[in-house]
Formats: sequence, C-alpha cells, structure tokens
Amino acid sequence: MSTQNSNVYHERQRLQFCLIHTLNSLFQQKDAFTRADLNAISEKLALDDTSNSDSWTPFSMLFKPHHNALTGNYDINVLIAALEEKGKSVVWHDRRNGCSSIDLDAPEDVLMGVVVNVAVKRFAGIWKGRHWIALRKIDGVWYNLDSDLHGPKCFRDQDEVREFLDSSIVGGGEVLLVMNQKHQA
Repeated sequence: MSTQNSNVYHERQRLQFCLIHTLNSLFQQKDAFTRADLNAISEKLALDDTSNSDSWTPFSMLFKPHHNALTGNYDINVLIAALEEKGKSVVWHDRRNGCSSIDLDAPEDVLMGVVVNVAVKRFAGIWKGRHWIALRKIDGVWYNLDSDLHGPKCFRDQDEVREFLDSSIVGGGEVLLVMNQKHQA
C-alpha cells in the first residue's frame, strides 16, 4: 500500500465502533450510519430473535445479543441488516477459494466494496477480539479504509488487494463482498 488520497473519506477508530467506521468509509459519507442507527438495528434483531427470550441476566443491559452497549463491537447480523437497509447485500466469500476468484474489476453498480473481519490482539495479547475493515475502489483505485490506519491507503494494484485478502483469510479473517442488490442472482 502506498500514498494517501485526501479526497477519500476515512474514519479513525474509536472504542469498538469499527463497524460504524467501516460502513461510513464504505459509503464514503460521514454519518451514513450512526451509533444510534446501529443500536436500533441491534435492538430490532434482538426483538426478532425469540430464542433469546429466556436468557436475560443483569449483564444483558450491557452485553446485548448483537453488540456491547458501551463500546459498540457490533456483530455480522448488524452489518448485514444495515447494508440491506441501504439496498445492498452481502456475499460471504468461500474461504476454500483463493481471492483470485473475486472479480475486483466488477463495475461499482455490481460490487460496492469488500468488508473484512479479522482477529485482533490488543494490550500485549491480553484482549482478543474482531475488527471490521472496509476496502473500496474509488476512481479506479482500491483503498484500505481500516479505521486503525491514520488515513486511507491505496493498493498498488489488484494483486496487492488479493494478497491482503488472502493473508486476512490465512489469519482467520472473513471476506464479505458488498453487492448492489439489483445485481444479485
């Protein structure tokens, strides 16, 4: 990855709100999604999930089924529901296939971008969790919009994007393709 582009929207990491930052960077718009938006989606998902009705504990006020009420840390269900609200769909990349099978040349009206969920260790390995990262092609150039980076980083070429995705999978990550629904089969 190399230079930064000041015309590319990028949000920096705050607490465990990487899904908010990922979505806003993916949509290239501040407040495309807010904490209130994702909390509302999380609450709706929890209400729709009748299997959790008997599992309430005092910790349920903080540790919700789909997020942590204080720090964020939203799950895949929130990502999918949020994208569906904006007319997008998610295709889970089959990790048994290399990322060379992903059509990174697909037009933007087909492939909006890529979201990667990777394992992270922080505080000298004491805390383990997951982190959301957005990749998006803007003006013909693919960018890593990871909120842990100081700014957007452009990839040299599609081979470097695929290397990044393949290394993410090897490290236990998941690759999700964000599609415009009208082009889904």
